Amino acid sequence: MKIQERFLKYVSYWTASEDGKDTIPSTERQFALADELAKELKELGLVKVKRDEHCYVYGLLPATEGFEQKKPMGFIAHMDTAAAFSGKDVKPQVISDYNGEDVVLPATGDVIKVSDFPHLSSLKGRTLITTDGTTLLGADDKAGIAAIVTAAEEIITEKMPHGDIWIGFTPDEEVGAGADLFDLDYFQAEYAYTVDGDYEGEVAYENFNASSARFIIKGVNVHPGSAKNIMVNAASIACEIQSLLPVQETPEHTEGREGFYHLEGMSGDVNEARLDYIVRDHDSEIFEKRQQTLREIEEKMNEKYGAGTVTLELKESYRNMLEVMEKHFFVVEKAKEAIKAAGMEPASLPIRGGTDGGRLSFMGLPCPNLGTGGYAFHGPKEHVTVEGMKAVVKVIKGIVERAVDQA
Repeated sequence: MKIQERFLKYVSYWTASEDGKDTIPSTERQFALADELAKELKELGLVKVKRDEHCYVYGLLPATEGFEQKKPMGFIAHMDTAAAFSGKDVKPQVISDYNGEDVVLPATGDVIKVSDFPHLSSLKGRTLITTDGTTLLGADDKAGIAAIVTAAEEIITEKMPHGDIWIGFTPDEEVGAGADLFDLDYFQAEYAYTVDGDYEGEVAYENFNASSARFIIKGVNVHPGSAKNIMVNAASIACEIQSLLPVQETPEHTEGREGFYHLEGMSGDVNEARLDYIVRDHDSEIFEKRQQTLREIEEKMNEKYGAGTVTLELKESYRNMLEVMEKHFFVVEKAKEAIKAAGMEPASLPIRGGTDGGRLSFMGLPCPNLGTGGYAFHGPKEHVTVEGMKAVVKVIKGIVERAVDQA
């Protein structure tokens, strides 16, 4: 099956995950794609294929004869899409021989502008796939899935020599749970790659240290006509807490390795209020200082308004995989060599987020992140090129080839 056909099939599945659920997968709809992928892997000839009760899909492409002693490796992508924008009933727009200019989304008239996405001009002449404007596309991460399955198919048909190659597809990556129940006892790789990035020549091995933070504020609500020295306005305290954080250290004012405090949501009234944040930084020391800043705000508010007025719930989400990758850098170097051999310049920009690979690295599976050829994820301007996905297939095959050459 051609990669374009495969990708368009995958995006027809509605697989959005949902935050705040206590089950994996967070949505039953993810099982449909999981079952389809398990079926495809079996049809390709993989063994040990299973879709487990938590919607994880595993399969093994066994080593070719004479290469059984090579280090087993793996490739991983996630099946869910972000719930921030609808991923139901995706209607892709396929533009052959794209002219490199602004793209109009037919259902809404919205425009993907070159001024907003300068890389578009470099995609001139390619087959560009966008949405119709009413949904996201799902290239995050169905482009990654399509590249992995296509690479497996080509490795088999071209009879490329290889060691054991494990393939894994996860649910719930977009809600931070993709690695939670990943079975490393079953997935017997010594190292792996998530295929979940942007530029097709990307190999990323740094990500944010991350935590979630929630301030819960308890107020005292009385009639405003007799409120002096009695009322404690929880909503006002919530605003005060936000004002104590640095204005320039937010996502809209930072880039690269710069960290931030991101207010994701606020709710409440005089009686009770809540602030939800995510806290990010690549530097572990600065990350800890950011968390300490929040603890000090909690203490300051309780000194000012009374003990128990403000409660901070702080939970670490994941850490920077660089700590692990520095000890297994051959995994990164192998990817860089494959990217160069495929005619691209390797890019290793720090990930301003997290991946399943970051979590898996700390679970004992060194796992940097490869690009997918997709851009502008999580919204109606998401797009990918067929040529970009094909380039990712070349990178995957190049990594496999280099794994065979390694002693």
